[in-house]
Amino acid sequence: MQPVPELQDFTHPHLGQEITAIGGHYVFNKEARITYNGREVYYLVGYAVVDTSCCGTGGCAYALVPGFIKAWKYKADINGVSVSQIEPIRETSAQQEIRRLIQKKEVIQQVTFGF
Repeated sequence: MQPVPELQDFTHPHLGQEITAIGGHYVFNKEARITYNGREVYYLVGYAVVDTSCCGTGGCAYALVPGFIKAWKYKADINGVSVSQIEPIRETSAQQEIRRLIQKKEVIQQVTFGF
């Protein structure tokens, strides 16, 4: 018997909205989907800027991969923001291949999994 996948609700961020963090800010500017082994993978592309840190400045472009799409924007939260049902990608080999596919498609330095 195979284990039942862990499904989680993911609230979609507002694209282009600057989020203030302790050392600077980050912005998601794109959401996208790619196919991996016949399944759709959802990811966000964004950038982070470190500009309010005592240790200097810097930044990077990155992708965040919440996981496999189970139900795309199937409901809205209390603020009217879209929510998708996502299955996290925990298998290391799948993460490595998906990371390679995204880095081939996007101009980014880092791909992280989870949310």
